[in-house]
Amino acid sequence: MNLGLNDDLVLKVLETQYIPGENLICFFSWILKKPEFKLTTVVLDALVSAICTENRRTEAYALWDLVNEVGDKENGLVSTKSLNSLIEVFSRLGKAKAAFDVLNKFEELGCVPNADTYYSTLEVLCKRSFYTWACSVCEKMLSADKLPDAERVGKIISSLCKGGMTKDAHLVYLYAKDKKICPPQSSIDFLIGSLSRIERAGKGSEKEIDKELDKQNVSSALEMLNDYPAEKRKYAIKPFSNVEGAKKLLLKMVESGPHPGNAVFNCVINGLAKAGDIKESLYLMKVMKSRGLKPDVYTYSVIMSSYARGGEMEKACKIFAEAKKNHSKLTTVTYHTLIRGFCKLEQFDKAVDLLREMKKHGVHPNHDEYNKMIKSLCLKALDWETAAKLEKKMRKNGLILNGRTRALISAVKELDEGVSSEISVPEISVPE
Repeated sequence: MNLGLNDDLVLKVLETQYIPGENLICFFSWILKKPEFKLTTVVLDALVSAICTENRRTEAYALWDLVNEVGDKENGLVSTKSLNSLIEVFSRLGKAKAAFDVLNKFEELGCVPNADTYYSTLEVLCKRSFYTWACSVCEKMLSADKLPDAERVGKIISSLCKGGMTKDAHLVYLYAKDKKICPPQSSIDFLIGSLSRIERAGKGSEKEIDKELDKQNVSSALEMLNDYPAEKRKYAIKPFSNVEGAKKLLLKMVESGPHPGNAVFNCVINGLAKAGDIKESLYLMKVMKSRGLKPDVYTYSVIMSSYARGGEMEKACKIFAEAKKNHSKLTTVTYHTLIRGFCKLEQFDKAVDLLREMKKHGVHPNHDEYNKMIKSLCLKALDWETAAKLEKKMRKNGLILNGRTRALISAVKELDEGVSSEISVPEISVPE
């Protein structure tokens, strides 16, 4: 039987299911020797697609050799799609060097890498801990302006951080930010945590610590906090466990650069205040103001909270007054800090006044704020009347108090009325 070798026939063979990859490669090698057959990109792509679905190491390497052979003989036949498939199969097989070799042959084979090319190569290189190669691939990816989607950018950042390549991870982050690509928050948090770890040499260790690099890394981490909403920043500053080290670096930056901005100062002040070091927090706030910078609302709230925890409400109120002077609008967190402090000292009248003040300044108390205040009034002051007025105000503002707290108001009211009636009834002496 004399069958003509044409594209349709070859494609039917290559697309037939259950033919072992080894047999397909043998068939393909055979048709390449036939002078009447003219190889096309479509046929080569079909072969690569068929072999790469099997995830078999021997066939993958044999296919790569075959693709190289085709590319050497005739330029323009090998496609980016085929090379990406090869990188992906090597990635699934954990063969980082092979994937890296494929990437490095793109230009020679007349192909242009795309975002998938770089991501798949980076994925396997990081997985197999070839971080030096991974950094070189990152450099190429950024130079070619071929960033993948936001989720994949996040994975690249996290993988580089795990390998200690925080500077490269930060570079990817900055480039993505410039391109309006927003990686997942978890990846950004991980990057901040990695940058903020100040390296230490163990006792007796010969390892030299690059203090200048430490300073740059922590500075980068602190600057990244500028991208956080103020209320979420409290989660972002958790990686800065070594607050004292961060403070020293900050003061060095003030002295010799790079000059810190608002986010850097605010972060370290927050950390010190949370650690209970109010004196140093206020000192850094003074340094900050001397440089023409302004603490943010969250920073004021953290310092107020430290004073409130110690019962120093007068000092907390002074910080509150300064915050109002420097910021046209405060947050519920700022008010809640003071309200909680006054309730702790059982100065409920001042706490209620603050609730009223919130609305005047355009900050609306939420359900939780009212609920906690009413509970405090009922359980500590036994003031059901003020609690009932607050509930009425809640309803007016479209907020509904939960059933348990409403029942608590009723119970305290009944208790109060019962005690009052007992006091008003004259004592009756019962004869013996």
